[in-house]
Amino acid sequence: MTRPECLRVTESDGVAEVTLDRPAERNAIDARMVAELHAVCEQLERHPRVAIISGGTDGVFAGGADIAELCERGRDDGLAGINLRLFDRLRGLPMPTIAAVDGYALGGGAELAYACDMRIATPRTAFGQPEPRLGIIAGAGATHRLVRLVGESVAKQVLLAGVQISSQRALELGLVHSVVAPARLLGAARQLAAQMLQSSGIALRMTKLAIDAAPEAHPQIDLAIQAMLFEDDEKHRRMSEFLNRRTLTERTSPR
Repeated sequence: MTRPECLRVTESDGVAEVTLDRPAERNAIDARMVAELHAVCEQLERHPRVAIISGGTDGVFAGGADIAELCERGRDDGLAGINLRLFDRLRGLPMPTIAAVDGYALGGGAELAYACDMRIATPRTAFGQPEPRLGIIAGAGATHRLVRLVGESVAKQVLLAGVQISSQRALELGLVHSVVAPARLLGAARQLAAQMLQSSGIALRMTKLAIDAAPEAHPQIDLAIQAMLFEDDEKHRRMSEFLNRRTLTERTSPR
C-alpha cells in the first residue's frame, strides 16, 4: 500500500490502528480517504487482524462525507454506492473492528462507526444523521445498520427527526461498549482488542461470520462452523491446557 495521505496506519501488538487524518476538514470522508480505506481493508483481508479506527482525540471522529464532493455527484454515483460499498467491506472484514469515537460522528462518519463491530465513546461523542436536511438520505448503511443496533423507534428519531445520540444515551442503548475520557480512548480500545485476542483467532473469525449471517442461515451455519472447529488443532490445544490447569488446581488445593 502506498503511503496514505488521509490516514495514519500503524500496528501495535498485532492490532492495526487506523486514524482518520484530515483535521482541517474535520475528517470529512472524501474520495481519497475512501480509496485509502479500501487499501487498508485489502490488507486486513489478506492478513486478518483486529483493527481500531479513530479520528484522533481533537473532538471530531468524522464530520460526515465531503459535502463539496456530494454536491457534484449524480444519479450514477448514487447507484454506485461509493461509501456504502466501502462500509460493507469494512463490516465484512474477517476479524473484529473497533471504532474509537471522540466527539462528533455525523452522517458518513456515524455510518463508518456503525459498520464497525464495537464502538467506544468519550463524554463529548454524539452520533447523528443530518442527511435529509441536505436533500439526501443516509445511504451508506444507517437505514438498516442503525435499526439493527438501536431498534426501529430510536433509529427513526435519528434518521427522520435529526435527533443526535449522546454518549450516555448510546451507552444506555448498547450502541457503544463504554464511555471513557478522551485521553483514555485509545488505551481502552487497545485493551478491548487485547481482550478479544485472548481467544482463538479462527474462533473469533467464525463467530463474527455466524453473527453476521442472514437469519435464515441459522442453525445450519452454526452447526457447520462448530463441526469445523471441533477438528481444529487450536481447539484441542486450548481445551487440553484448560483441563490440565484444572487437574493441577484440584491436586494442589487444600482438602
